[in-house]
Amino acid sequence: MALSRRTLLGLAAGVPVSAALAGCGGSSGPGGSGGGATYWYLNGQPQEGVRSGAVDAFNKAHPTGQIKDTTFQNDAYKTKIKTAIGAGQAPTIIWGWGGGTLRTYAEAGQVEDLTSWFGEHAEIKKGLFPSSFGAATVDGRIYAMPCEVVQPIVLYCNKRVFDQVGVKPPQSWDDVMALVPRFNAKGIAPFSLGGQSRWTNMMWLEFLFDRIGGPEVFQAIMEGEKNAWSHPDAITALTKIQELVEAGGFVKGFSSITADSNADQALLYRGKAAMMLHGAWSYGIQQADGGDFVSSGALDYMNFPPVEGGKGDPGNTVGNPAQYLSISSKAGAEEKKTAKEFFASGVLRDEEAKKWIDNGSVPIRLGTEKLLAASKNADFLQFTYDIASKAKVFGQSWDQALSPAAAETLLDNIAKLFQLAVSPKQFANALNAATAR
Repeated sequence: MALSRRTLLGLAAGVPVSAALAGCGGSSGPGGSGGGATYWYLNGQPQEGVRSGAVDAFNKAHPTGQIKDTTFQNDAYKTKIKTAIGAGQAPTIIWGWGGGTLRTYAEAGQVEDLTSWFGEHAEIKKGLFPSSFGAATVDGRIYAMPCEVVQPIVLYCNKRVFDQVGVKPPQSWDDVMALVPRFNAKGIAPFSLGGQSRWTNMMWLEFLFDRIGGPEVFQAIMEGEKNAWSHPDAITALTKIQELVEAGGFVKGFSSITADSNADQALLYRGKAAMMLHGAWSYGIQQADGGDFVSSGALDYMNFPPVEGGKGDPGNTVGNPAQYLSISSKAGAEEKKTAKEFFASGVLRDEEAKKWIDNGSVPIRLGTEKLLAASKNADFLQFTYDIASKAKVFGQSWDQALSPAAAETLLDNIAKLFQLAVSPKQFANALNAATAR
């Protein structure tokens, strides 16, 4: 059989688009050959293994319509895919997070409108979490296939470290601040953080904005309301995160640690840090790389704690309601046909769903309750499922909810905020200018 050609380009952040396309087997735009399709997605285990397995299974079943896949590290991918799409040289299948970035592509005519296709394949739509389609939809039209798993952001704790210091996990923001000097006194970082990646810092603000002001604060930002970032609750949230930084809440040198390296996760399971705020996908990484950390019961997890006097529901969450696959409008007819066949018969099939569950993730496919309950990761899966299904508001990650240009301004200023290089007011002023309509 003809297997997929899998190429790693995650370390080549400076590779030109043309070179990157050569590395993955050529452009999927006009002039692409045969019925094959190209597909870019994120690398890193255990998630990469599930994604590549789905491609390999599809290629085995479709010898005349192959998919050639290329993998990238998270941060490199975000840059490369935007550049490639803008240059009209996108892969056939575009992996992403939906939301504001997808809206930008849709409004520019760079991705296929899949609304009629879903109308013809109603059984596929009915088999997925209804909530997963929000970030796939632009002005009532569907431009992406929801796929993979639901990923709320989770507060992870190292029980061994907590027992060593003789303290309990935080039940409020005041508890968070009170734990900081306790851990620092023992030479343990209160929180691990891969701050160089910036989006890891962003997760803290997403929760603080929600817990303090409720979802209405960011909703006003999304709607382009003038001076929305200067809302008093927003300024309070920005102030609180800088208070945590100033108190020594994060591991020393956090601004030089990348999330792609998983060094932030290693600090947690090796006991160098007591806690870490990260996505639900982190569970599988800790399970795969952390020795007996997960299997021994040393890992604890919880939703982000409430802030005293805050307006937000403590059951709310943030993160990724799903991941998303779009089809480049520049792809050839045969390539689009292969991509749609992959959507219909190669995405979230039984074997893939089982692999996601085995890795500690909750697939967005309905009817997996028995598989979740039977898994060795049943407790974490139920925890994830409950958060995602019971949250009154499941906020999408800000850098995906906003337009790419606004998201870049956001991430740049978040890095400065955590480095104490800008004040909350300066941060708000910069973002007001970037998001107001």
